[in-house]
Amino acid sequence: MAQVLQPLRHVLHELMLPQASAPLVSMLLIIVVCPLVALLMILRRPSTAATATRSASDREQLLSKLPSPPGRLPVIGHLHLVGSLPHVSLRDLAARHGRDGLMLLRLGAVPTLVVSSPRAAQAVLRTHDHLFASRAYSPVTDILFYGSTDVAFAPYGEHWRQVRKIATTHLLTARKVRSYRRAREHEVRLVVAKIREAAGAGAAVDLSELLNCFTNDVVCHAVSGKFFREEGRNRLFRELVEANSSLIGGFNVEDYFPALVRLDVVKRMVCAKARRVKSMWDELLEKLIDDHASRLPAAERDGGEETDFIDVLLSVQQEYKLTRDHIKAQLAIMFEAGTDTSFIVLEYAMVELMQNPGLMTKLQAEVRGNILLGNKQGMVITEDELGNSNLAYLKAVIKETLRLHMPAPLLVPHLSMADCDIEGYTIPAGTRAIVNSWALARDPSCWEKPEEFMPERFMEGGSAAAMDYKGNDFRYLPFGAGRRICPGITFASCTIEVMLANLVYHFHWELPPGSKEKGIDMTESFGVTVHRTHNLLLVPALPH
Repeated sequence: MAQVLQPLRHVLHELMLPQASAPLVSMLLIIVVCPLVALLMILRRPSTAATATRSASDREQLLSKLPSPPGRLPVIGHLHLVGSLPHVSLRDLAARHGRDGLMLLRLGAVPTLVVSSPRAAQAVLRTHDHLFASRAYSPVTDILFYGSTDVAFAPYGEHWRQVRKIATTHLLTARKVRSYRRAREHEVRLVVAKIREAAGAGAAVDLSELLNCFTNDVVCHAVSGKFFREEGRNRLFRELVEANSSLIGGFNVEDYFPALVRLDVVKRMVCAKARRVKSMWDELLEKLIDDHASRLPAAERDGGEETDFIDVLLSVQQEYKLTRDHIKAQLAIMFEAGTDTSFIVLEYAMVELMQNPGLMTKLQAEVRGNILLGNKQGMVITEDELGNSNLAYLKAVIKETLRLHMPAPLLVPHLSMADCDIEGYTIPAGTRAIVNSWALARDPSCWEKPEEFMPERFMEGGSAAAMDYKGNDFRYLPFGAGRRICPGITFASCTIEVMLANLVYHFHWELPPGSKEKGIDMTESFGVTVHRTHNLLLVPALPH
């Protein structure tokens, strides 16, 4: 295995080059994409049936009735209006040019419905959920997730229903998530020990790096078992997840100019990196699955032995008619979705608490007042202790962090499968829909002081006290809603709560001397998720 891992890491570092800046991307779109699309239009055979032409004309007529910004350019449409933080650009465009929470953007060759109000979001994600439950084709996700057979990117249909059922009834049930609590607590113990060592030396810690490693290792343990650190597998998984994120993040040319992918030369250029990364996933996942398959089936092992996601998928392989590629697709998406979400929320929670020291003090008082560990070395707050304590403010801090800093501010685009009416407009089949959940959570007509970090709004008596993560209130959709809601809510919540509780219980925190006057840099970068551009460095101290 070691002979496999080292070359893989070398290739990954070559692949993960710095991403091009937004102006450079725009220039490349105009210089490269426009001539190619024009060439396609010239070479396109005029054999389209008259009925298809009329159908396209009718579709265009329906789309033209939707509110849309001026300034649409030939070929690239409105792409030039989307900045480096698309969720912010779409919110601002919708405020100026949208109506009834709807706005149509022509993103390249793809008409895209942007949804920015709770009422419109409810229409897409509940009223017409059965029509908007599919996904658009993407060549890159098709490669990385084995024909888009994973639970996140699979088109709506029988296969998706099967893998969704596996996720909700086998992999991510409350009972299964709870079975990994000892592993989470072990990883918390390792993080606390590292911070305690830095506190003893009066040194700063890179909390971003620590929390990223923590969430990655928690997911590694759940997916592949307790030996995930052997030969540096956890580090390779983390690098592969980052490579995936760099490939599928943002507004990609191949997704908005699908005709280009029909040209072999373009397809080779666009998909070359994806194929190389996928081959590395293949080597690692094949080895792990083979190792698990050679062991006793999970049902025949000692009752006390923990089963991981690979064990579970192998145990239901025949029942659900899963191929080897189906299993690898589910494992890859579990890493992709499971690592970033928890890490981003933990990091932003600490950022907001550092910027609001009164709230940090309030949270520390709640956790320390409800839980008493004593001075025994290596003790950490366990999930059982969290469950037996009334830590309402801890939960409110996490909810408010998710409101202001949801990791995926634009829900994965939905694809309509049939015509439907929303707010008086007919949305034709085949329209891509993006729900801007970030805009919903900062809508001043729905939230008091929406730009301020106020966990109290989620406390008893607060304006948002009744809200949860389950997609029941369309002002607050950190995990989505409807058929495509994220199935990993419980897994993420447990990971975030146990780590944040221990961070505020065991340590006082300060900014490094050089950062106190400047404060924390809040610059963000957009990709599969939105994350802070610069790592969070803090100085821990042991409480007296």
